[in-house]
Amino acid sequence: MDILWEKKNIFMKDILEAYPEPKPAPTTIATLLKRMQNKELVGYKLYGNSREYYPMVEKGDYFKEEMTSMIDRFFNSSVAQFASFFTSNAKLSQKQLKELRDIIDDQIKE
Repeated sequence: MDILWEKKNIFMKDILEAYPEPKPAPTTIATLLKRMQNKELVGYKLYGNSREYYPMVEKGDYFKEEMTSMIDRFFNSSVAQFASFFTSNAKLSQKQLKELRDIIDDQIKE
């Protein structure tokens, strides 16, 4: 998805070229694209026998939905449980914890 979000519209050969060595097999990429199409994350335009792929969801929207789903599944929909787990297990520095507190304080003010 990162490649699609970056390029916006891209053909299969260009997706393969964007990968570093060792490159995945074309069939692997085709399978992933098909799965993403089934989830309505990726669409394509047909030009003869070639497909030009494009993302159907914005990166920020996708991330937000995935985070919400993860919090629902693993933390019983409790953002507080997630925050507690994250802050106690992520080995954050004092500076990072202060930055998080500042972000939360700013959200509370709004």
